[in-house]
Amino acid sequence: MINREDMLELTRRMTPSRSCFDRIAGAYIDNMGEVDESFNIHFGKLTGTEKARNLELAKAIPFSKTNIQLKEYSFPEQAKGKDSMYQLLQAIGQCGLKNDALMELLYEQIADGYPVDYEFAVFVFHGVYDVPLKGKDKENQWESEEVYDFIICTVSPMREQYEPSEPVFGFLYPAFSDRSSDKEKIDIFHADSENVEEGLMYKLMGK
Repeated sequence: MINREDMLELTRRMTPSRSCFDRIAGAYIDNMGEVDESFNIHFGKLTGTEKARNLELAKAIPFSKTNIQLKEYSFPEQAKGKDSMYQLLQAIGQCGLKNDALMELLYEQIADGYPVDYEFAVFVFHGVYDVPLKGKDKENQWESEEVYDFIICTVSPMREQYEPSEPVFGFLYPAFSDRSSDKEKIDIFHADSENVEEGLMYKLMGK
């Protein structure tokens, strides 16, 4: 089960004044499932308006209804092999989105698992959060307990050219569990909790 307070703690570091993100990458997928255009840029180079708009996209994942829209999953052993999404996500996290070949592979995998007849966007955010220690009174201390290095991915239909609407699917990896990183788990978001995106779930979990 996901702790709602853990997710809210993350979203408090997703504001224009103190964003935990250092990089954003993404692709626009056409109605044939092909990558039309992609980008990869340091988050700090975005304009103020662009930062605010993209932060709303990223924040939609951890700020969603925990354990309803956003659920935690453990990767089964059969989903951890060579060329698996599990391996790909770890590699993308380790390079901080800076390897375009890995990003292109991610976009292709998502497009293959989401065969719709309309244009959509895949945005990926890389963040680093110094998790502060909490005292016995649960107040944050100055010392850092752990550095949580993570990615958030959103899948959104296009509202208009180069402007994605609210995410219909997404994930947070590694899972943020008990205020700590868990690479064996992933938090997956469905806007419509009653209609799971089976193709995307298969791509991620192998089942």
